[in-house]
Amino acid sequence: MMRSATISLLLLLSVSITGCQSPRDYFIAAPGADPKQLKDLFGILDSSKLGMDERYAVTQKISSSLSTAEDYPRLVDFLSDVVAQDSEGPYNARHLLTIAWAYSRQDANEVAALYYDRILKNFPDLTVNNESIHQACLRRLIDLSTDPAKRIEFRRELITRFPDKVDMGEELFLLGNDYESLGDWDAALDAYRRFLPSYVADISGYPDAIQYAQQFIDLATIRKDWTYETLDELISAVSVAMATGNARSLSRIRAKVGFFAMDWYQNKADGNSQVLFDFSAFTSGTRIQRAETLDASSNSREAFLRTWGWTERISVWYLYFRKVNFPADPEVHGRWEWAGIYFGEKMQ
Repeated sequence: MMRSATISLLLLLSVSITGCQSPRDYFIAAPGADPKQLKDLFGILDSSKLGMDERYAVTQKISSSLSTAEDYPRLVDFLSDVVAQDSEGPYNARHLLTIAWAYSRQDANEVAALYYDRILKNFPDLTVNNESIHQACLRRLIDLSTDPAKRIEFRRELITRFPDKVDMGEELFLLGNDYESLGDWDAALDAYRRFLPSYVADISGYPDAIQYAQQFIDLATIRKDWTYETLDELISAVSVAMATGNARSLSRIRAKVGFFAMDWYQNKADGNSQVLFDFSAFTSGTRIQRAETLDASSNSREAFLRTWGWTERISVWYLYFRKVNFPADPEVHGRWEWAGIYFGEKMQ
């Protein structure tokens, strides 16, 4: 009987102590935040005199204080309470967007992605500070997703819904990349074809985007009759053409897509490196020779061959051979092509 009475007394004391605490104290005690400011803001928020927009403004001010203090768990808890208390609130999409962002700040990107997806599927779009909430969600989902199929889904929606709000060239090029990752070559071809006339600015991380897309289109649409099964066969054909000074044979053997001629200091993405020239200007009246072996830097996928005796002021050319990397066409993927020329002695 005494034991039962003691437990009852403890329960009463616990209830009494709890009742003296405000449920807002947890948030007001956020380390690094201004407790007085938060207490005042919660006092305003809990009053019954605020309209819908005023409540949103105060909520944002509290969120900003918790965010500045980098107390992301409290920020998530606070906004989750706000959404739970008014499940039909007109600003819930904005609150959930902040929750997703807070999870990302805690390296919980998978949870953040669930919130971004939830906003897209369950809440109407909302424009805040001239920015669409749905557009922001799609952009974050594209950035977070490691699955190219999901990125394609989100990017296609982004392009369809917000064509005037995105860099269409960049989106179409990256869409083509993702289709390539899935082996959907026809879709990739279509994306690259749409990309070329939409290109207006450099794409971060892809300085050769224009050349890459054009080469993909060319490789997908023209007959690839310049490739050889083995490197030995290719070098033999080139050697015979050089030894006889046969400019027509050299032109026939070289790659018809992406062939370059440049010095060692030049960038392949430079427009001047992508050239088509008449070999007869370099072969007439001269004896072209080649090294007996490939350059030491050659490997299983690319090779360099030193040659000399070409006319014009640069006698030494290094011929560059490589395996074709174009899985869209299994018949040529992995075969060898003469892809370019480097003028002058090789850089050490």
